[in-house]
Amino acid sequence: MFNEFKAEGLSLRFFYLLDFDSSLPFVSSAELKMINPMTFSEKLRSAVQNTESALCVGLDPNLDLMPDPITSKHNPDHLKVEQFLKKVIDVTTEYCAAYKPNLGFFEALGTAGWQTFEAILNYIPDNKIIIADAKRGDINSTAQHYANAFFDHFDVDAVTLNPLMGFETLDPFLNDTSKGIYVLTLTSNPGAKDILLKELAGGQTISSFISGELKIKQQSSKTSIGMVVGATKANMLEPVIKEFSESPLLIPGVGKQGGSIEELNKSLEQHSGIPLINSSRSIIYAGNNEINWHRQVADAAKNLKTKLAPITKRYV
Repeated sequence: MFNEFKAEGLSLRFFYLLDFDSSLPFVSSAELKMINPMTFSEKLRSAVQNTESALCVGLDPNLDLMPDPITSKHNPDHLKVEQFLKKVIDVTTEYCAAYKPNLGFFEALGTAGWQTFEAILNYIPDNKIIIADAKRGDINSTAQHYANAFFDHFDVDAVTLNPLMGFETLDPFLNDTSKGIYVLTLTSNPGAKDILLKELAGGQTISSFISGELKIKQQSSKTSIGMVVGATKANMLEPVIKEFSESPLLIPGVGKQGGSIEELNKSLEQHSGIPLINSSRSIIYAGNNEINWHRQVADAAKNLKTKLAPITKRYV
C-alpha cells in the first residue's frame, strides 16, 4: 500500500512494507534530492572531504595530444574523445573532488561535440563537482539562456563566467542554492596584466575590485559565488582574495603552467572558502603514447593529490 501527497507540484509515493511500522516511510534517494537538494557549498565540502582531495581534473580533449591507442582507431573524432575522457575519469575519480570540462574543446567537434559533452557529464559520478568551463558573459536576456542551458538542461553544478560586461550579467545565474558560479577574477595567463592587474585611481587592482563586488553580490544571492584565480599569480593573490575570504576558489595554473603549490599554500593561509586546484594537461596527457597510458594518468592524479595535501588538510 502507499500514501501519496503533493509538494511543489511533485507527487511523492511513500511505500510501506506491511510488516513494518507504517510511520516509517521508504523514500528513494532521488526523491529526497528533489525534496531537499544539497546546497552547492555542502556538495563541495562533501566532495573534498570524501576524497581528501582539493584536486579538480580539467577535461580538455585535444585530439593532437591524445594517445595513439585512442587516435589510431578508425572512429569518428567525437567517439575518440568520449572513449579517452571516460577512461580518464575511471582512473582519476578516487583522487579528485571535481571535474572541469572545457567547452571550447567540445564545441570544436561541432554538433557531435555537444552530444559528447552531455555523455561525459552523465558519466561523471554524482558525488563529484562538475564545473562547465564556459567563461560566458553577456547581457541579461542572453545570460538567462546560458543559465538555462547549463543549470537546467545540462544540470552542471557550476559554470565559469566573465564579468567584464558588468555584474548584472551574473544575475540570471544567482537564484539556485544548489548551483555555483566561478567568476574570472585573477586569471593564470600572462594577459591578466592587460586588464585584471591594472590599477584603479585608489591603487586597487581591477582584480581586487571584482573580488569586493562579488562579496557584496553574494549577500543577496542564493547561488554560491566563487572566483577563478591563477596559481601562477600566487604572490599577487592575497590582496585579491582577502576582499572575499569566504569565496570558493577555482585555481588553474599548477602543472604545465608552472604555478608553485608552496606559494599557493602560503597565499591561502587566511582563506576560509574551499579551493579546487585544477590541473588538465599534466594529468590527462601524462601517458603520452604508451599502450597503458591510463596508468600514467592515474599516477599523475595521485601524485598531485599528494602534493596538494598541505592545502587540502585545512578543509577536511
